[in-house]
Amino acid sequence: MLPCSILAGCGGYLPERVVSNDELARTVDTSDSWIQERTGIRQRHFAARHETSAFMGAAAARAALADAGATPDDVDAIILATSTPDQAFPATALRVQADLGVKRGFGFDLSAACTGFIYGLSVGDALIKARQATGVLVIGSEVYSRILNWQDRGTCVLFGDGAGAVFLRAGADDGPANRRQGILSTHIHAQGTLGDILYVDGAVGQPDKPGHLVMNGREVFRHAVTRLAEAVDEALAANGLARSDVDWLVPHQANRRIIDAMGRKLELPAERVVVTVDRHANTSAASVPLALAEACRDGRIRKGQLVLLEALGGGLTWGSALVRM
Repeated sequence: MLPCSILAGCGGYLPERVVSNDELARTVDTSDSWIQERTGIRQRHFAARHETSAFMGAAAARAALADAGATPDDVDAIILATSTPDQAFPATALRVQADLGVKRGFGFDLSAACTGFIYGLSVGDALIKARQATGVLVIGSEVYSRILNWQDRGTCVLFGDGAGAVFLRAGADDGPANRRQGILSTHIHAQGTLGDILYVDGAVGQPDKPGHLVMNGREVFRHAVTRLAEAVDEALAANGLARSDVDWLVPHQANRRIIDAMGRKLELPAERVVVTVDRHANTSAASVPLALAEACRDGRIRKGQLVLLEALGGGLTWGSALVRM
């Protein structure tokens, strides 16, 4: 019998600095009403110089380990999803490994933009099922404030910084199918032909580019609603479950309109959809684990409940995961 991946703990970290829409409007041609009407965002957090992806990822990981009652000695793999690594190499995951004092195992970064955490969950789950790891930290950590074009009001108001993490622990897959705990399934996809609707125009390999985020918002919105709906249906069908079986939707926090559309798709009342976009903005790979950590910490999400996670990001990438807490 294959082991299963128990989501044993969650944690998050947000930078100290909070930036309101009104503060942005002092330097960007925008307004609080313009931003809120189109996105639902009221504020976001911006990282200080010392708050790098590694720094924030390590803080979120510590919180996840504490929530799981685990220590760095229980960790034998670290998967860190980010589009804003501290360095080209070594991997930011290894900076986190050193910071935490994890003395064994392995780690690596994963790049799938806003879907990165879902991809990371899928890989972490596979490592546990393949018996290559028994304790896996999956982290999403981003400092998007450092890749934004402050002359483009259509994108620079949408993003924030932060990190979220979960600790996966190997468990016995011996419960009844309809009450089985842990990650029930993950579903990840990509369509590279849509890479030019959301991307960063530069990297180490392209030194003549400014390295700013570029987005065709209308096209991203159009694909998001369709692809995410498909990923949701795929996850439910794979497990023989109905929409009514889902206790909580924890969606990628990019736009309130997309979040509301997914809630309607699942026929979930608004109070069963976790929303943080109003306070965090879009933190890319960190958004789903940050939202999950908040809802677990405040007691909304409880043990035994069925949680559906979903995200879409540049690439184009998208995916979903079903987890029984």
